[in-house]
Amino acid sequence: MTSTKNNGSEQTQETKFHFEDADVSMSDGGDNDADVTDDVTSADYYFDSYSHFGIHEEMLKDVVRTKSYQDVIYKNKFLIKDKIVLDVGAGTGILSLFCAKAGAAHVYAVECSQMADTAKEIVKSNGLSDVITVLKGKIEEIELPVPKVDVIISEWMGYFLLYENMLDTVLYARNKWLVDGGIVLPDKASLYLTAIEDAHYKEDKVDFWEDVYGFDMSCIKRRAITEPLVDTVDGKQIVTDSKLLKTMDISKMASGDASFTAPFKLVAQRNDHIHALVAYFDVAFTVCHKKMGFSTGPKSRATHWKQTVLYLEDVLTICEGETITGSMTIAQNKKNPRDVDIKLNYSLNGQHCKISRTHSYKMR
Repeated sequence: MTSTKNNGSEQTQETKFHFEDADVSMSDGGDNDADVTDDVTSADYYFDSYSHFGIHEEMLKDVVRTKSYQDVIYKNKFLIKDKIVLDVGAGTGILSLFCAKAGAAHVYAVECSQMADTAKEIVKSNGLSDVITVLKGKIEEIELPVPKVDVIISEWMGYFLLYENMLDTVLYARNKWLVDGGIVLPDKASLYLTAIEDAHYKEDKVDFWEDVYGFDMSCIKRRAITEPLVDTVDGKQIVTDSKLLKTMDISKMASGDASFTAPFKLVAQRNDHIHALVAYFDVAFTVCHKKMGFSTGPKSRATHWKQTVLYLEDVLTICEGETITGSMTIAQNKKNPRDVDIKLNYSLNGQHCKISRTHSYKMR
């Protein structure tokens, strides 16, 4: 594998950590700086990270992501034409630009990061200032110039679908501003699970800590394995079938529905060893004339979301037809709701391997 979001913008986890470290290191240690640092929260880092152009470049160059939204809008103009549209987490404003070109009566593009200022310039440069209004601020704090909107569009999905929890922001906007009978784009998102063989990479990233230049650092291994890896999985690594964990209807669901426990049963497609479970998601626009959408699965064209790999402590020896059964619990972290806590229960009662385990993971 080759390793590697939010208010309409994406980033790698490594990049995010780099920004956080950089922000702290810029302080000269004075009292005033200390006071400022104390006021800075993870949410501030979250929005600040989306002020950097590289993040937006990566997302815009994600053809699966951006072209899918463009096709949905341009091929279904009847959904947008003469409608009031709210773009939640607008980033550079690309979705707002698409909607304006599709004939929207007006588009309100809300962006909390400094990118909002750039989005205003982009809108003006393209002669669409009379159609698109860029509003800088948090959805939960701003006021729209209109009481209701007809359409809410957003690219809210994070790693593992739910990382960074922008979904709650979309649901808040839906509850406050969407007119009865209005639409949300996209309106469906589904999370899936499968299992892979990944001996080489697990050895390099996890087992490495057992012997580091002759020293035992296995205490780090125990921590490292609790951190899901966002990475690109080769379809040839997949050992089992895929199972749907949950489909969320963005037009109807409540905020708490994003925390759930789902059972699964994965059936081996061949004799092999399993080192990790892999999660990915599909997105659907079902209100289109013809259903449209895209997948972030390992057998689909790569996206910036890649897949989320959860390594197991044990290596599972599995035979074709044998099953891994269990459940996965997903919940917002209590201290920082943008983070995700994952609890995995699984068991295998096979010919060569009998095991039952519980693992906890933290996406930070």
